Amino acid sequence: MKEALAQAKLAFDLDEVPVGAVVVYQHSIIGRGHNLKEKNHDVKAHAELIAIQQASEYLQSWRLKGCTLYVTLEPCMMCTGALIQSRIDRIVYAVKDEKSGAIQSQLQIHKIARLQHKPMIQSGVLSEASQTLLKQYFANKRHE
Repeated sequence: MKEALAQAKLAFDLDEVPVGAVVVYQHSIIGRGHNLKEKNHDVKAHAELIAIQQASEYLQSWRLKGCTLYVTLEPCMMCTGALIQSRIDRIVYAVKDEKSGAIQSQLQIHKIARLQHKPMIQSGVLSEASQTLLKQYFANKRHE
């Protein structure tokens, strides 16, 4: 999660919402991402999707069996859907996203009964540091 937080700081420095993500496979980081939605003018440029894409390239497979995603903010509906489709084993996130979180806050996509894949979920890891960075970013935005 520390590396995901470092990725979030990169997003912060680029004036992006500070969300960072990493995909870990066999104790090694195989995918890294931070939000680039504004910079790339791309609605899909979320930290999770960038990390998933890198991990898939590394494994030469869209299936991320045996992998864990660490992300600083609860994934949205788009990212949660992609994570489930990737067959990732585990999702670990730091902070709930009360506005658009799709694991705990607004939706619980992974609990849909007929889904064939249900990743393990863990929350609250390094939540204070992630929350502080998000609060600082949005406080800066209010003062611009």
